[in-house]
Amino acid sequence: MNISALTTDFYELTMMQGFFKNNYNPKVIFDMFYRTNPFNGGYALFAGLDQLLDKLESFKFSNDDIEYLRTLKMFDEDFLEYLSKFKFEGSVYSMDEAEVVFAGEPLIRIHTNLIDAQLIEGMLLNTINFQTLIATKASRMVIASKGASIMEFGLRRAQGDDGALSAARASFIGGTKVTSNTLAGKLFNIPVSGTMAHSWVMSFDSEEESFRKFAEIYPDNCILLIDTYDTLGSGIDNAIKIGLEQKAKGKKIGVRIDSGDMSYLPRIIRDKLDEAGLNDAIIVVSNDITEEIIQALVADDAPIDLWGIGTHLVTGGFQSSLNGVYKLCAKESQDGSFIPTMKISNSFGKTTNPAVKQVWRFYDEKNGAIADLITLDSEKVAPGRDYSFYHPFSETDFFKLKSNKYTSIKPLLKIKMINGKRVDEQKSLKELQEFGRKNLEMFHKSYKRQINPHIYKVSLSSALKTLKRDLVSKERLKLNKEE
Repeated sequence: MNISALTTDFYELTMMQGFFKNNYNPKVIFDMFYRTNPFNGGYALFAGLDQLLDKLESFKFSNDDIEYLRTLKMFDEDFLEYLSKFKFEGSVYSMDEAEVVFAGEPLIRIHTNLIDAQLIEGMLLNTINFQTLIATKASRMVIASKGASIMEFGLRRAQGDDGALSAARASFIGGTKVTSNTLAGKLFNIPVSGTMAHSWVMSFDSEEESFRKFAEIYPDNCILLIDTYDTLGSGIDNAIKIGLEQKAKGKKIGVRIDSGDMSYLPRIIRDKLDEAGLNDAIIVVSNDITEEIIQALVADDAPIDLWGIGTHLVTGGFQSSLNGVYKLCAKESQDGSFIPTMKISNSFGKTTNPAVKQVWRFYDEKNGAIADLITLDSEKVAPGRDYSFYHPFSETDFFKLKSNKYTSIKPLLKIKMINGKRVDEQKSLKELQEFGRKNLEMFHKSYKRQINPHIYKVSLSSALKTLKRDLVSKERLKLNKEE
């Protein structure tokens, strides 16, 4: 996947030239994490990693890119020459794609030099933030439907063709079954699906004729759109007529509703289909469906077999972005060691965690996730001992996890790229979808509630908590002396 290195914010380039001119380009480590769980939910589903690694391998400036930068009259020739030879040669540690993740914990660790780390920031956040948002939205819809089939129909409502492709990919990781986006089907090997539009029905002299013609052409994929004129009148009546003709040929039909009361209409339609002997006919609904609507209709036992969802899936609905950030956590000193760094803010939520870190997930005897512990990367973590879990912001809140209360521990950050070359085994989207499904099953349903979910504990180790507190105290003491 080739991508221009101009896919960066302009201030990154101006800072990079400043570092270059000052001959300052130490080795650094950056964390990517997000601040709050999306959709007021209890988790996120990590997505976009495979494409990020592909982009990093091909991230470079073309001759045209350099010429464009030259026309801006902001960059010196020696810096432009440096950029013309750029190739990302850093290392990437990351959680696995389709892992269940939580606010505050590093999802990705970038090890490289300062200039390169700055350059890739915008592209990294653009790739991971959007796809994680949409994969999470899709998984919430699948959970709300209690595992029913959800079709991603968002091409016409997505933010541009690139947004539509990313949304189709992320939605599939989150659990959707098909996409209406034909190019996404080709590029990502996602099953494609589509039925008919109202224009098909209106193009014929009668609704009945439009249904019959469609059934003749697509006898094995005959989903009839019945709300063009009168859903409970001509629409369902004509669908039943065609359905009986198809049944005589050993074929099935389905009906789709794109307007009206999605609780009332499917019940009447189901009764009519069953009374006609079309018990195997399926009912498909669409029309600005959200996970809250799905959950309400499922709880109301509405007889819906398939959900076609566009707008609220591929745009994120009421939340348009994930608040993922990319922060420096360690930099090289003159003696070659790494100095922990952190952003200290008056807002607790924006004070970052310093140093090179690892994230460990603890599981019980039923392989259920208990809690995540963020530690210094140098800490030795293994089963058979008690662990203290400290609240990320509170000075006093913590809990002890006894060795008899968990059975296994898993490190979540793994090496994915070394010296600019990916080293992880690529998985198909179907494998990622299954991996995500199994990961979600490891979490109690209370963490996955649509409303007021239980808060999954993401905590700091004693060593990391102490380091963070000491750095904050040191910085505040320094500021007091300056005053």
